[in-house]
Amino acid sequence: MSSMITTTAWVRRGVAAQFPIKYEIDEKEMNRISKLARMQLEDAQDELNAAKEGKMDDDEEEEIAVMDEDKEESGATETEKETKDANESKSTDDDDVLKEFDMDNYDNEEVDDGGERATMFGNVQSLAYHQPHEEDPYLVIPEDEDDEDREELQIMPTDNLLLSGKVEDEVAHLEVYVYEDSADNLYVHHDIMLPGIPLCLEWLDIPVGKNTEGKDQGNFVAVGTMEPDIEIWDLDVVDSMYPNAILGQGGQEDQSKKKQKKKKSKANDEYHIDAILALAANRQHRNLLASASADRTVKLWDLNTTTCAKSYSHHTDKVCSLDWHPQESTVLLSGSYDRTIVAADMRAPDAKARWGVDTDVEAVRWDPHDPNFFYVSTDGGMIYRYDIRNAPTTPAESKPVWSLQAHDSSVSSFDINRTIPGFLVTGSTDKEVKLWNVENDKPSLVVTRKFDVGKVFSTGFAPDPEVSFRLAIAGSKGVVQIWDASTNAAVRRAFVSRMPEFDAPVTERFIGLSNDDEVSDEGEEPADGEAGPDGWESMDED
Repeated sequence: MSSMITTTAWVRRGVAAQFPIKYEIDEKEMNRISKLARMQLEDAQDELNAAKEGKMDDDEEEEIAVMDEDKEESGATETEKETKDANESKSTDDDDVLKEFDMDNYDNEEVDDGGERATMFGNVQSLAYHQPHEEDPYLVIPEDEDDEDREELQIMPTDNLLLSGKVEDEVAHLEVYVYEDSADNLYVHHDIMLPGIPLCLEWLDIPVGKNTEGKDQGNFVAVGTMEPDIEIWDLDVVDSMYPNAILGQGGQEDQSKKKQKKKKSKANDEYHIDAILALAANRQHRNLLASASADRTVKLWDLNTTTCAKSYSHHTDKVCSLDWHPQESTVLLSGSYDRTIVAADMRAPDAKARWGVDTDVEAVRWDPHDPNFFYVSTDGGMIYRYDIRNAPTTPAESKPVWSLQAHDSSVSSFDINRTIPGFLVTGSTDKEVKLWNVENDKPSLVVTRKFDVGKVFSTGFAPDPEVSFRLAIAGSKGVVQIWDASTNAAVRRAFVSRMPEFDAPVTERFIGLSNDDEVSDEGEEPADGEAGPDGWESMDED
């Protein structure tokens, strides 16, 4: 069984419904699903008719030509042979069934040995009866069973949710984990089927889409996949069949005919036409969601109307990362495979600054402790720190405050601890996770770990101060692990002066590991007083 986790996202404590509801389909929803099914059937029929009329692309024509050649060589296709064999087998099976149950004499009642008429239900006197308007005990779920189901779904206010985008045997879905820190417990609460390989997740605190009238707070997630549409799901509903909203062409009721015509759409101002690579919710203007796509555009969505408000073309290649400024709520940072990073005010997109790096950008992040600075990770294993106040005239003239060769291969993920200043984590396709102390612009390695998750695609600190040292780590082996970094001796030494008050054991805590899994130290932390630069190069003038 092959599986892979491509992206994860934390949900802070206390926002999930304590008792999530199970989705129940109503007549309106059933009609909508039926309508969608009819449209898909009509689209499939149109494609079939087009194929019959010779309106096929080169690949389809070649495939049919090969099939025809095989048919001529064998005299009959395998499908025809299988169909013929199946029909003969079905005929024989039907005859056997008729003989076994004597269906020819079905209407002729027989008398059993006791002289009574045998019926389909045997002796009628043995049937159970209940009075009119009395509840049938076989159709009523006992209250204790219903309570048991509620308890199984219960999420405590002290629990975090952890969202995981997973591909398993070519099936894509979103796993919703519950993390109980006090019990060292991590388990899957429920999952959601997705239309394509998940690439990015963004938690939303604003209700979006159907059945949200009159609600101000919500627990939703926006999901970007290899498909060009963005799906938004309600995390407080279990077993939902359909997203609450779709941002993009798939969310338009009258577009299905156009969408299925196999003609590649051109980049436009209304929806994406390629994979969604990054999502960023604006925490100050809660109705705004930014998305980045392989179609080279960045789009700004109004979640109140689920429509695209603005579209931007700041880059010449795939846009892979986004981050809103923590204080200047209209300034958006974007990184691209064109090896540039752009900081632009969405109200005046022409007023932008651009920085350049040597290899493809992997991720961009503002420093939450000093928003005059931002970080960039690259495919070449580098981490850069830039000062927004020192914007270059051209990307080639970009000058970071410092640069760090963090890994030998791509820094596929990194995160900044929002509680502890100067505390960074990097994850790489070299399968290593590293913790860094970058205080006073002098980055030093604190500790290196190699987890049994394969290539690391996602690393992230928990959002709540009480669990700010918890790290979620996931990758190409399709498993999630939680590391309580506060129990690591080197971490405690490096950040003791900046740590919140807590009592933690010295023994390191790893949650989500099976008995056969191992965690290995690839690099020991420096001894006290010996911690210093590790591969970093200062770019300061002085």
